[in-house]
Parts: sequence; structure tokens; C-alpha cells
Amino acid sequence: MAKENLTLSVPSDLKGKRLDQVVSALCPEHSRSRIQSWIRAGHVTVDGHRLRQREILQGGEQIHIDAEYEPRQEGYTREDIPLEVIHADTEILIINKPAGLVVHPGAGNPEGTLLNALLHHYPELDKVARAGIVQRLDKDTSGLMVIARTPSAHTCLVEQLQRRSITREYQAVVASAGDLSPPSGIGGSVRVASPEL
Repeated sequence: MAKENLTLSVPSDLKGKRLDQVVSALCPEHSRSRIQSWIRAGHVTVDGHRLRQREILQGGEQIHIDAEYEPRQEGYTREDIPLEVIHADTEILIINKPAGLVVHPGAGNPEGTLLNALLHHYPELDKVARAGIVQRLDKDTSGLMVIARTPSAHTCLVEQLQRRSITREYQAVVASAGDLSPPSGIGGSVRVASPEL
């Protein structure tokens, strides 16, 4: 049994959203149905009050979550897919995810994912939500991913992502015969280089 004990601030960009939508946005590692069940059971409070999942939030509120749950990794196949481990200690792993590897099982990709590989190489991750995965990278994107090895490390990493104290930087190589619009994005930086052809 894993435990979630978090206090989150509602950012202004989620103003006008329902409570369940806000919690889902702040805790993407949990399913919407799990979050809704926590709200119904009173495990989620807003500024110390229990609210219905459809209540609209104004931004700036403090959401507290105190719940236990089964991580539910039992249904996933454990697969001996090679992993490039950059760092490992008792709390976290840092994995270099290659392009072409899907992160989570889903429709069209029930197996052959990073999650399946993690459960094979690190069986203790069946006690951690989403096998310790706290971020996503698209299938065709390569890069470093931090994996939590314990429920407490998972909670800490999720909190750091919410506070944006963990930053991410993306690099892309772009070839273009025409003009490029200025890059835009949130949470990362983009560098555009003009290679000599």
C-alpha cells in the first residue's frame, strides 16, 4: 500500500477549473478516477474544507491530499528490455530513455515500454505509483528521466515538479529552407542552430 500526503498550491493558470481537473493537472501520476474517489472519500481538502469534485477553484487555494492506494502494477508484464542507467541510489534512478521507447503501457502499446522494463529490472517499483515514473517523454524523444524508487521519493519528486524547482531543458535540431518563427514553449528552452549545409 502506497501513501500520498501532499499540499499543493493552485496556480493562477488553473483558475476556473473544477477541483478534480485541478488535482489531475497537479498530480498527473494519478488517474482521474483515483482522484475523484479520493475527493468523494474526503481525502482531499481545499483550504481545510471538503469540496465536491465539480467545485470551481479560483487559484491560490491550498489543496491537501492524504490518501492510501494500491499502485496497481500487478497487471503489467515484466520485460527484460535493456536500460541505460546513468545514476542509481536507494531513492532514485536516472535513466537515459532512447527514442522509440514508449514510457507507459496504453492502447496500442500494452508491452515493450519503459514501465515494463523498470518492473523487470527493479521489482521493488511495484510498490511505487506508476513504477516510479513522475514525468513523460514522447516515444520519439530521447533524454534523461528521473525515476523514484520509493513512495517517499515519488512524493518528493512530484512536489518539486509542481513547485517547478526541477527544470527541464530540451534541445532540437531543425533543418529549414525558409524562415523559422521564434521558438515558444513552457518549462524548457529551445536553441535553434543554423548548420552550414
